[in-house]
Amino acid sequence: MSPKHFLNYEGFSKETLVSIIDRGLELKSLNQLPKSLENKSLGLIFEKPSTRTRISFEIGMQKLGGNSIFLSSSDLQISRGEPISDTAKVLSSMLNAVVIRTANHELLEIFSQNSSIPVINGLSDLYHPCQILADLMTYKEFNGNLDISKVAWIGDSNNVCNSYIEAAKLFDFNLSIYCPKGHEPNAKVMKSQQNNVFLSKSKENALEGAKIVTTDVWTSMHSENQSTETSRKFNGYSVDPSCMELAHKEAIFLHCLPAHRGEEVSIDMLDHVSSKVWDQAENRLHVQQALLENLLLS
Repeated sequence: MSPKHFLNYEGFSKETLVSIIDRGLELKSLNQLPKSLENKSLGLIFEKPSTRTRISFEIGMQKLGGNSIFLSSSDLQISRGEPISDTAKVLSSMLNAVVIRTANHELLEIFSQNSSIPVINGLSDLYHPCQILADLMTYKEFNGNLDISKVAWIGDSNNVCNSYIEAAKLFDFNLSIYCPKGHEPNAKVMKSQQNNVFLSKSKENALEGAKIVTTDVWTSMHSENQSTETSRKFNGYSVDPSCMELAHKEAIFLHCLPAHRGEEVSIDMLDHVSSKVWDQAENRLHVQQALLENLLLS
């Protein structure tokens, strides 16, 4: 039987993702967690820095009775030329699942094609599916439903935005993207999901009626040397409390973190009454526990 991988939302129904979100909410509410992943081992292979992803997966496994091992790419023989396909086959014989965080989505695909255990995308240059699960869980936690008519994305159309594009089709909400020229969404991702996704010509238009307002840093982890030019390009593409006045009256603000206060968000935005970023960050732990249960126990 082929393993179920979580590289993006392809192959996952809305019903399955909702069940993962609901299980995440249930796990969050429990005073004592089940040892549902006892004797299960999770490998974490990270090429890129991480705070929330690493800690949430490691602690998530521990709290459900499992264990994890963290490996930077320099710890593995792939740093000395071993094909990733060979590494996948070896790790499949020793672990129950692998989380990979990489700047190259193709590496994830090659690894999963040669893996007999579930492979989870902990972030790639193309998608960040775990993040949007946490975002949707956070919305449901505060609203009691997933009736999201519109999401406003302000800024760089990056990997997180790509996962929102996928989610828009599955969860049937409109996604309005307000971004600078040259920072539009990935063309292939956009083409496959385009009916629910719109490029807005003004921030006001993007924000109008939005139930979730979200953004991310202007400069990705692998291109911080571009920050001066990027700041010029992104002038006017930040989120501050005045933006929330243009959105739906019950809108929440989300940010995947880390944030650059004073750039894509105003200094006070993360602590604004509409901001749920701290709950959102915590929910990475709970929803990823639910995801691990889904992949390892089904």
